[in-house]
Amino acid sequence: MTDTPAATAVVLLSGGLDSMVSAALAREDGFEVAALSIDYGQRHKRELQSARAIAHRLGVKRHVVLPLDLRQFGGSALTADIDVPKDGVGEEIPVTYVPARNLVFLALTTAFAESCGSRDIFIGVNALDYSGYPDCRPEFIASFAETARLGTKQGMEDGAFAIHAPLQHLTKADIARECARLNLDPAWSWSCYDPAPSGEACGLCDSCRLRIRGFAEAGVADATRYAAAPR
Repeated sequence: MTDTPAATAVVLLSGGLDSMVSAALAREDGFEVAALSIDYGQRHKRELQSARAIAHRLGVKRHVVLPLDLRQFGGSALTADIDVPKDGVGEEIPVTYVPARNLVFLALTTAFAESCGSRDIFIGVNALDYSGYPDCRPEFIASFAETARLGTKQGMEDGAFAIHAPLQHLTKADIARECARLNLDPAWSWSCYDPAPSGEACGLCDSCRLRIRGFAEAGVADATRYAAAPR
């Protein structure tokens, strides 16, 4: 008698804290994990090094790093010659928003999942402590799941894809606590949008500020080195 092989989940693995925790939660749920990372011309390409390290440490069975040069479009401080804001997290959608990024990335993740015979997709979006991106909202995730069902062979023949967003309603402090509970080293991940020339995280962009505050509120240590500290 043989054990039934574990189902495969495909994780959109940016290399950031949220995607790392999502990948570990997929593994904890009993899935074998395949991961997709997108090299989209982001100025913080350092996150791809982290994605590779996380995939290795979590025993991901297949990790695809897909080139997709969104610098050809521009329109974001992450893909064009636009300064990354360093003056605090505001209420407006910031210039670090990459046009339709999660829409594009989830479509690619769905294609990867279908090629793997997987119906389970994990994404580390968060709708509480984030920078106001529209493609992190629960209604977007629900809508995309229906689009994936309607637009794929697997969806039409075998049923819907499950889009898992396990961090959707967690604060950044909650995510830091999950990181600790799962015995993950936060330093494996990378969050900074605008790394300093020294290689340290800037400490002042929205992503750094949210990360620093989250770990401080959680009382969890993070060995990430920062070039500056927010006030």
